Amino acid sequence: MSRDFHEGSRSVAYGSKAMVATSHPIASLAARDCLQNGGNAIDAAIVASAVLCVVEPQSTGIGGDCFALIRAAGKEITGFNGSGYAGSKANVELLAKNGDLSIDATDAAAVTVPGAIDAWDQLLNDFGTISLGEALRPAQKIAEQGFVVLPRVAADWADAAPKLNQQLGGGSHALKNGRAPFAGEYFKFPALAKSFARLIEFGRDEFYKGEIAKDIIGTLDERGGLLTLEDLADYKGEYVTPITGHYKGHEIVEIPPNGHGVTALILLNILAKFDMKQYAPGSAMRYHLHMEAARFAYALRDEYVADPKFSNVPVDGLLSDAVASDIAAKISLTQKVDAHILPKLASSDTIYLSVADEKGNVISFINSTFEHFGTGIITENTGIALQCRGAGFSLVKGHPNQIEPRKRPMHTIIPAMLLRDGELLMSFGVMGGAYQPCGHAFFISNILDYGMDIQQAINFPRIFMDGQRLGIEKLINQETRLELKKLGHDIFEIELPWGGAQAVEIMSCPEGGLLFKGGSDPRKDGVALGC
Repeated sequence: MSRDFHEGSRSVAYGSKAMVATSHPIASLAARDCLQNGGNAIDAAIVASAVLCVVEPQSTGIGGDCFALIRAAGKEITGFNGSGYAGSKANVELLAKNGDLSIDATDAAAVTVPGAIDAWDQLLNDFGTISLGEALRPAQKIAEQGFVVLPRVAADWADAAPKLNQQLGGGSHALKNGRAPFAGEYFKFPALAKSFARLIEFGRDEFYKGEIAKDIIGTLDERGGLLTLEDLADYKGEYVTPITGHYKGHEIVEIPPNGHGVTALILLNILAKFDMKQYAPGSAMRYHLHMEAARFAYALRDEYVADPKFSNVPVDGLLSDAVASDIAAKISLTQKVDAHILPKLASSDTIYLSVADEKGNVISFINSTFEHFGTGIITENTGIALQCRGAGFSLVKGHPNQIEPRKRPMHTIIPAMLLRDGELLMSFGVMGGAYQPCGHAFFISNILDYGMDIQQAINFPRIFMDGQRLGIEKLINQETRLELKKLGHDIFEIELPWGGAQAVEIMSCPEGGLLFKGGSDPRKDGVALGC
């Protein structure tokens, strides 16, 4: 599908030596500088992630988690699970004593061990060419000297201001006189800059065993947190074997549970039972089928996805053809099915980035504190926003995703890759909390069913569930809205669009070498840059 240059859109970015796609131009530039100075894709990804913890602070932070899919040059794809576990003081009976079914995202009990710093360190040691300290220097400098706040960052930051004003450290570290900074304003994070400096000097263990660790636990102890110093000291992220699904002759690679990438593969399995090409990409029927399939896929997620060290997660069964066929048979082409409704979930914010280099290294990487600024609790001395991943646990006793000491919650952030006949074609990801599996499937369908390029596939208007309703983006036309209503959908227009996305495509050149394409979501402030 060729681009209509009358549309206010972006062109695909190209590069012959490398490509980086992030949600913020400063992060993209920092990653490209790393590549041009001799670093590889893994180095550049960690540099960009650290910078994003400063310039897009509502979305991510060193007090959060990450996941990665890595294809090192000449090797198989491997996954890394950098998500943290619940604290040793977790007790489902005590947490559910008021009849609660989940943990409030602003409660100190929602803070799980932040896995990001450990993950960055391991990935650099195993695949990178620079140290953690070197990777953190650009972020440290920006946090200390300040940066200009961009429009989408400012909008999300303002949304978090009430929470920050109510939480420990939020107002003093992340607001100006009780308000979020405006677009175009300068902002600094002096306490966070000092934390980066300590990590640069003392390394990864400073976060999990040093003064930073003591400040995290001291902050949480004042508010009834569940973590202990031992929980931090014992933490270690781990490599995992990716899971793979298929769609239209291609393989889609996802992180296994406790992540919910399996949900995207279930959804694609269901959509494969329909001839999607017969429906226009922006038609009501295309959106209807996608959403109906998503409701079933997410219902399965809510029933089974959990930490596989604590629960038997039947991945093979969930991805079986029998399950997809059974669900497809239940979907009506004329009416919304009122079953398997997705419960209302906590909103979230996340960064996703992708980097590829000419040596053949590719990384699909995602980092998050879950909701804007996580819990909103920011450590008073070290200026670190603490994530709220514990809100992803269930407080229903006996549920596979029930909170338990040192158990990882069901996790929403998922990087992905696309292959054909075993050859890596693309690294991609879609931000947006619960939307992510739906976004992965929608993006893949845009490319494989409708022939869009990666930027068009990212741009295309989205729709997603909010409980029993469907939130639609403003660019969805009136005819489609009316048809969706006729099919039984209760629709409403959302204020801010669903998620964001980045993608890097890798192609072989007939003349030799590689050609890279990059796309970055206009719903965010970011950019794809080639070199």
